[in-house]
Amino acid sequence: MRIITINLNGIRSAARKGLFAWLTAQSADVICMQELKAQHVDLQHDSLQLAGYHTYFHCAEKKGYSGVGIYTRHQPDEVVTGLGFTTADQEGRYVAIKLKDVWIASIYLPSGTSGEIRQTVKYDFLEKYENHLKTISDKFIICGDLNIAHKNIDIKNWRGNQKNSGFLPQERAWLDKLFGEMGFVDAFREVNQEVDQYTWWSNRGQARAKNVGWRIDYQVISAGLKPTVKSAMIYTQQHFSDHAPLIMDYDIML
Repeated sequence: MRIITINLNGIRSAARKGLFAWLTAQSADVICMQELKAQHVDLQHDSLQLAGYHTYFHCAEKKGYSGVGIYTRHQPDEVVTGLGFTTADQEGRYVAIKLKDVWIASIYLPSGTSGEIRQTVKYDFLEKYENHLKTISDKFIICGDLNIAHKNIDIKNWRGNQKNSGFLPQERAWLDKLFGEMGFVDAFREVNQEVDQYTWWSNRGQARAKNVGWRIDYQVISAGLKPTVKSAMIYTQQHFSDHAPLIMDYDIML
């Protein structure tokens, strides 16, 4: 099973940059998208369709903001939108599908870069989502933009970013707990321990050209799926947004 996750920074903008032509060639089973910046009516446009895929979206109440989606070749047994708390539900930050005995979610965690108020919102989201994750007993693949780089290896300028949202000690400690006592696995790092592996770059200072980036887009899996991870690749040849697609293959039969 091939799963792709990507933050689009606007699905219509990404489409104009060739996203859907590229996706057609990938033969992915599931594609998880974040930051659609679109409403359901916009998402019905022909330019945003993929032949042979079912689509499920969770759009923000605010137009042109946030939003997540899943394109899947396989008809889900169940679909869930929202997490039951305000930030997730009003801002369109979660959709999940169940394919046989595996859940696959597309999630977009809040950013705290705009200031203290949104950082507080982010911490509240992390607490509530952690409580949700504690209820999970099924096989799970959580795809999305977590807006946190975990370790020094996951960010180019780690020394200079230790006081910046996305690399704060409290945020990183949350990931330590997620990948530690909670038993979830950073699937990418199961098969790729190389340095300079990033999925997001600032638009300032030629960051992308210089590969001064952050790895903030993940596929997080439940412990039971750890043996199924086969390969991982960050696709950087084309630029569809300020993020790059994360492509992962699993030994999972549907």
